[in-house]
Amino acid sequence: MFIFMLNRIAQVEVIVFKVVNDEILFLLLKRNATRGGFWQSVTGGVNPGEQLIEAVKRELWEETGISEFLRIVDNVYYFEFDTSEYGHLKEYVYGVEVSSNTEIKMSAEHAEMKWCNIAQALELLKYDTNKTAFKNLYDLIKP
Repeated sequence: MFIFMLNRIAQVEVIVFKVVNDEILFLLLKRNATRGGFWQSVTGGVNPGEQLIEAVKRELWEETGISEFLRIVDNVYYFEFDTSEYGHLKEYVYGVEVSSNTEIKMSAEHAEMKWCNIAQALELLKYDTNKTAFKNLYDLIKP
């Protein structure tokens, strides 16, 4: 596992959303204090030899327990950034629509979760790249 972490070059961001009474709601997860304590969507590394869509489904399952969904929206957003832990990373953003009654089983990585409309989500998100990803997805899926 440690060797893999040093070789990470890509990760995925998975923005989970549902439609309730014609309103689009986004799932936000608050990382534990030891992991920064900020709000974000599902994120995680792409394993060696793993396709991006496989990483999306795996991270979705690991962080939320979601294995069934209505659709995946790809090509939402892409960005690159530098980290002290992994070096230069590429992040690919996907949207995943779930049914309105989907239950979330939060992983130990997170302390809280909430469903938010786009304005609330943009207020809570920490990073501008995440905000841009949410805006792009919203523009793709809004009625």
